[in-house]
Amino acid sequence: MQQVRIPDAEFGKRIAALRAKMAEAGVDLAMAFSNLLDPSAVRYFCDFAAVNESAALIVPLEGEVTVCSGQASYDYALIKNRLEGSVIKVFPEIGEVSGFEYDFAGQLDFAAYFRELKAKYKVRKIGIMGRLTFPAIIYNKLASVFEGAEIVDFDDELYDLRLIKSEAEIACLTKCWDMISGVMRETMPQIRAGMTEREIQGMLEGNILKAGAESYVQAFAPMVATGSVNSHISMCRSSERKVQESEILSIAAGVCYEGYNGIICTPYVLGKIPQEIRDAVHCAYDALDEASSKMKPGVLAADVLNAYTDYLKKYGYLEFCPYGSLHSTGLLECEAPSFSVTNGRIIRENMAMCIDAYFKGMPWGSFRIEDCYLVTEKGAKRMTSYNTAAIPALFWK
Repeated sequence: MQQVRIPDAEFGKRIAALRAKMAEAGVDLAMAFSNLLDPSAVRYFCDFAAVNESAALIVPLEGEVTVCSGQASYDYALIKNRLEGSVIKVFPEIGEVSGFEYDFAGQLDFAAYFRELKAKYKVRKIGIMGRLTFPAIIYNKLASVFEGAEIVDFDDELYDLRLIKSEAEIACLTKCWDMISGVMRETMPQIRAGMTEREIQGMLEGNILKAGAESYVQAFAPMVATGSVNSHISMCRSSERKVQESEILSIAAGVCYEGYNGIICTPYVLGKIPQEIRDAVHCAYDALDEASSKMKPGVLAADVLNAYTDYLKKYGYLEFCPYGSLHSTGLLECEAPSFSVTNGRIIRENMAMCIDAYFKGMPWGSFRIEDCYLVTEKGAKRMTSYNTAAIPALFWK
């Protein structure tokens, strides 16, 4: 399998772009934090994502960038960090969450290191990235050492940097999209009545790794939600429930490759398919096509989402759709910013997007169809290919 990856030089360009935003906002020091739930903020700038620990990145407006590792991940950081000119330092505050103490020579306390930076740089304003996971133990030391400095949320600036994908990012994402499409094509025909949801999840995970992915998507393990009860749960853990013929299977799976993510959600039925399931899936499939046909550079997100809901209203399914989701994707399966009818955001070329149709609350169950798209100069191109052929082949016949 040919490897595709982000070139080393691109990480330096990302730091330069971050510093340009820092200068524009009057930020003298920026700090990103990442954990296993969201490794993207640090990985975006240096390609390091900690194993069983957290990570951080400290970026002064000028000077040396610090990649912050826990004790257990230090050797991995040495291999993975690809930001030229940066230094790696070890801090117990981002080590294993149990507070396990390593006998590690040279580790620092964040307060001590912040005092070093304070002596070196004039810091009046600090930007933090990773606001929903940034830990109090580090934030409090940052605020105490840099007493009087203004601390501001810098997540919007981070996601703005990530919104338009580079040529290398598109190559990595294309690899993801091809992988998950192949995984679905291989796995779905292997599903049999009597299998448990967890057995099906296991097949998906095995095929994900066989395909060459580093893991399943950085959001959730494959989700297999089946039947008239379990399928109603939008985000779930697969259970030991055995699947049966003629019932809905709502399946979601994705891959992570070089930190980038690709996702597919699809409905499935074994055996005879009830007509009410056929009709709902057909409407959801066509509604996504209607919405994606509007997704062109310069178009308001509202125009895309309104096309989706107008289609559902026309065919009587709007009451079963709690939302139509349109979001960016990349180093997270679902990345900010969100796109809604009211926020006025505009579709731009080289955005990587997901659109999903979520049908919920029908007497026989719920399901989701989700695909990944690349916005080209001519419009949106569906990049995950499984649903395009598989859904019509199963549900239209």
